[in-house]
Amino acid sequence: MKIKEIIVVEGKDDTVAIKRAVDADTIETNGSAINEETIEKIKLAAEKRGVIIFTDPDFPGEKIRKTITESVPNCKHAFLPKNQAKPKTGKGIGVEHASPIDIQNALKDAYLMESDLQELITQDDLLYYGFIGDTRSKERREKLGALLKIGYTNGKQLHKRLQMFQIPKNVFEDAARKIHQEEQK
Repeated sequence: MKIKEIIVVEGKDDTVAIKRAVDADTIETNGSAINEETIEKIKLAAEKRGVIIFTDPDFPGEKIRKTITESVPNCKHAFLPKNQAKPKTGKGIGVEHASPIDIQNALKDAYLMESDLQELITQDDLLYYGFIGDTRSKERREKLGALLKIGYTNGKQLHKRLQMFQIPKNVFEDAARKIHQEEQK
């Protein structure tokens, strides 16, 4: 699988894992203290080939993602659920622990942030589909996070996460209907 865009990762181990899974070029941020030189590289990559931000599903990874997005807004975002980013033995969490197939799937499902081209998801939508304010909300949010590849969030974080990844409303609604159909079985 060849990836046209340049993938932004946190470190060398992530680059090794990416290259095991796909044919792609990477830019490493070397942690959450991203310097201006790295931001400039990412801006150039975004202009020339496009960028996919693929950071670890933890607080530092989200901080890196936010920092880059503020400076380079038109990046795609790939997300790996925490359960796919854990090592088989030992502690830690990161892209470097993911299987090649999980990395391929995350990259295949990368989202482009184009909020001005799509209808936004509201808190009322979350309530209507039972992702908040319902006895089965937590279970539904877990399923939604897996389906949309955005990870699990609590009720307060869900709206923010959906906005951050700029999930199109029709994609959200399709996933919500699928979850409700599974509940009917």
